[in-house]
Amino acid sequence: MNRMVLAQLPVTDLKGVGAALAQKLSKLEIFSLQDLLFHLPSRYQDRTRIMPIGSLRPGVEGVIEGEIKGADISMGRRRSLVCRLQDGTGTITLRFFHFSAAQKNNLKTGTRIRCFGEIRTGASGLELYHPEYRRVDEAEAAPVEESLTPIYPTTEGLNQGRLRALTDGALAYLADGSLTELIPEPLRQQWQLPPLNDAVHYLHRPPVDANQTQLLEGYHPAQRRLAFEELLAHHLSLLKLRQRTRQQGAPVLIATDQYQKAFLHNLPFPLTGAQQRVSHEISADLAEPFPMLRLVQGDVGSGKTVVAALAALQAVEGGFQAAVMAPTEILAEQHFINFGNWLEPLGLKVAWLAGKLKGKKRQEQLQAMADGSAHVVVGTHALFQDEVVFANLGLVVVDEQHRFGVHQRLALREKGRTDHRSPHQLIMTATPIPRTLTMSAYADLDCSIIDELPPGRTPVNTVVISDQRRPEVVQRVQDACGQGRQVYWVCTLIEESEALQCQAAEVTAEALREALPELRIGLIHGRMKPAEKAGIMASYKAAELDLLVATTVIEVGVDVPNASVMIIENPERLGLAQLHQLRGRVGRGSVESFCLLMYHAPLSQQGRERLGVMRETTDGFRIAEKDLELRGPGEVLGTRQTGMISFKVADLQRDADLLTRVKQVASQIAIDPQLSDAIIQRWLGRDEKYAAV
Repeated sequence: MNRMVLAQLPVTDLKGVGAALAQKLSKLEIFSLQDLLFHLPSRYQDRTRIMPIGSLRPGVEGVIEGEIKGADISMGRRRSLVCRLQDGTGTITLRFFHFSAAQKNNLKTGTRIRCFGEIRTGASGLELYHPEYRRVDEAEAAPVEESLTPIYPTTEGLNQGRLRALTDGALAYLADGSLTELIPEPLRQQWQLPPLNDAVHYLHRPPVDANQTQLLEGYHPAQRRLAFEELLAHHLSLLKLRQRTRQQGAPVLIATDQYQKAFLHNLPFPLTGAQQRVSHEISADLAEPFPMLRLVQGDVGSGKTVVAALAALQAVEGGFQAAVMAPTEILAEQHFINFGNWLEPLGLKVAWLAGKLKGKKRQEQLQAMADGSAHVVVGTHALFQDEVVFANLGLVVVDEQHRFGVHQRLALREKGRTDHRSPHQLIMTATPIPRTLTMSAYADLDCSIIDELPPGRTPVNTVVISDQRRPEVVQRVQDACGQGRQVYWVCTLIEESEALQCQAAEVTAEALREALPELRIGLIHGRMKPAEKAGIMASYKAAELDLLVATTVIEVGVDVPNASVMIIENPERLGLAQLHQLRGRVGRGSVESFCLLMYHAPLSQQGRERLGVMRETTDGFRIAEKDLELRGPGEVLGTRQTGMISFKVADLQRDADLLTRVKQVASQIAIDPQLSDAIIQRWLGRDEKYAAV
């Protein structure tokens, strides 16, 4: 048999698989026998022994066997066929809400059957609803299953019995070891990885003595063997992307100090040690003839924007343009103001592009970008629309990368691509990314961390308080504003409806105006027009408002040093990363700041854990690790919609300890492009990550 035989054999080679069944299997992304063997059970049932009816308890799944002692049609709230089954140790009721006349005749008194299902408490005691069953002849002593029964992820029109039968057919091919081992033998021995064929067979048909706890929790050595190879495939795909990008070439941007020196001189504060270190790393990357791909992580308020400005100036000194993209108009506008204040005194033009910019003003900005008179361009996702053309884009800065998804980041890069050259990329985030995710989802990027806050920043004191103490919270707001401070009051709702969130904010603002008539209270939410939002924020920044009631639109980018108190209603409804971002809106000045998390009782166990972490620490990385543990990588990365990170077997949280080994093995395998591609193809197949890059 040749090297990739099972990957090349279509499922239609299996007996009984025609076009209709192949179509159903394709919905599960099963096209070949290899795909079928890597479609692993999500759980298992124990059908290896018959349980006495007298020993059954509610909530347990099991096999029972007995004689039907009565069968009647019950005309209760729903018409049902009710059978009473006895085995000498007890009696149980079988209930069928959907049944045919033939089924009723097959389940008559005196018939002996064996059935499987979940035991429930019903109107007549213990019951099984719609159990799987078959008639048995007492004389034949029908055998029970010899291994645990797998339960597979499935789709409409494809039942477990059919999937198990198909898998039996595919497993028959494993007898001659035709599922190719792609990890070289020395590496398998070094890392004690069991043989692939054995692991696959074991997971589809675990023996009776298998450790069910290990299997259900995903820690069985057979599962870890497959998880290792899948993580390896993802890592190799990212290394391949990185290699491909480095081959493209990029403008060599040498720092000349033409602008950077004056910029640093004009700043009212010195750079922190961390800012200097990260700026040097970026500067060295920009001077290389291949594209920089660097992720800069820095907690809220660590000074990432200044670092980005230095990078943009190096691009301008090299004769190229820089583009800065932010996820919201509020954040993009704040970047535009900052860059304008910093760069225009140096004689540089900063352009601005967002969805709200229309007509003549928009055309002027587009023209400045196209003719090169705009040195730096700041905007939202409007920057990668078709009509946008750059004269010579040398650097792309993406702020809050997780809000965009990888495809939008790559779309902006295309704006600066020529035949043999791509712009440098600087990715920034204030949402600390756990090391686990950095090693997997961002393996194509170099990572820098700004792990130092500027001097003068005060840590935020976090208080967890019940909404039953709302009058005390209102009093605290009054006291803070009486001392000349400003306050945020953030409203959240569990519903996805933006309209309901805005309504809640409006109701809250009105209630606070009644309770605190002496305060100047503003309101901002997502349904306001951009100009209206900008006007409210400008008033708040100018201290013309004491209290700002808002939805989570203020999560990123708002910088008001005089704001020292934040109240977040229903914080249990937000992710930890989002709470951390919101909290970062206060504590930006030298005055002691507070964040009050006002929850609604009762709190779930997870809710208590999350709020406890927020109270205990302001360390963004510790918060990010806990967020990953509680919510999973898709939520933390904001990639559930982009399809950027999706695993069949591996789990980034559970299998985090494998990543260091995966990285080492990947570096050894990557030198063999044919082998590397085979592993990527096996696990990512038609969805190879960034295949179109």
